[in-house]
Amino acid sequence: MSHALLAPELLADYSLQTHNTFGFDMRARHAMKIDSVDAAASLHTDRRVMNMAQLVLGGGSNIVLTRDFDGVALIVGIVGKRVIGEEDGAWLVEAGAGENWHDFVAWTLAQGMPGLENLPLIPGTVGAAPIQNIGAYGLEMGERFERLNAVELATGACVEFDRTACAFGYRDSFFKRAGRGRFMITSVVFRLPKAWRPRTEYADVARALEGASRCDAQAIFDAVVAVRRAKLPDWTVLGNAGSFFKNPVVSAQAFETLKAREAGVVSYPQADGQVKLAAGWLIDRCGWKGRNIGGAAVHERQALVLVNRGGATGTQVLELAESIKRDVLVRFDVELEMEPVCL
Repeated sequence: MSHALLAPELLADYSLQTHNTFGFDMRARHAMKIDSVDAAASLHTDRRVMNMAQLVLGGGSNIVLTRDFDGVALIVGIVGKRVIGEEDGAWLVEAGAGENWHDFVAWTLAQGMPGLENLPLIPGTVGAAPIQNIGAYGLEMGERFERLNAVELATGACVEFDRTACAFGYRDSFFKRAGRGRFMITSVVFRLPKAWRPRTEYADVARALEGASRCDAQAIFDAVVAVRRAKLPDWTVLGNAGSFFKNPVVSAQAFETLKAREAGVVSYPQADGQVKLAAGWLIDRCGWKGRNIGGAAVHERQALVLVNRGGATGTQVLELAESIKRDVLVRFDVELEMEPVCL
């Protein structure tokens, strides 16, 4: 990844509309585009910004902006992709934090290195992927993660994080909790196994592959793209942050109690004996699909996605989310948790 040192330009009164996938027109008092590791590492000694509040932004696909930011927005633009070696039956590939995630997944397949094909079309950047531990259709990014490099903003220290240090959980990581706001991820290394096996357990993907002449990684990639395009809105057309709520996980006892009342509840047994519930199903059963508060609405085809129909504010999205959470809790005694970070 690039280490060239060029002092970033300090931009004033900067619109964040193109840096959040909801398309909210919030502004930052200042902004800097960070396109090298050295630029990130030198921020703590940059007198222009060293005493300002800092907000690290990648693609803005996991944030709800409810107000202007009185500080400096650090726009991560560190790019580059490369194969860095082979180890223990796997390829190691590295990508800059500013790389588009979908494009990176497509690139790995073009290199003949499968392993991420279940994760295309997830909005955002490579650097954001570990923060959220993104996942879809039977695969979490953490399963393919090797390590990442980050800069501690307060000291400029370059720090390497392995899987253990990242403390991945379900749509969760160290960087969403204790590390929130402390680090800027600069690059991520992935381990792609040579002993590849397809992940086609999800019904939607299996249906999309029916009749296909092959079931290789590219076919799975194409199938997932088709499924996502059919079910989910394009954020460039209709602002959204993808899945807005986590699928809640409940105990086996709580699930049996719920199932006795709601025989059709959509669920996924977990290895530890708990049960994951489909948040979209819960929301749909509460009658929220297609409903709105101002310009903020629940998508007509996928209740798990909240959208900006035009003119919505982050406050309206949060009001809508809280209303949904209340109804789900009252009806199912299940508490939903939001995926995006709110500012």
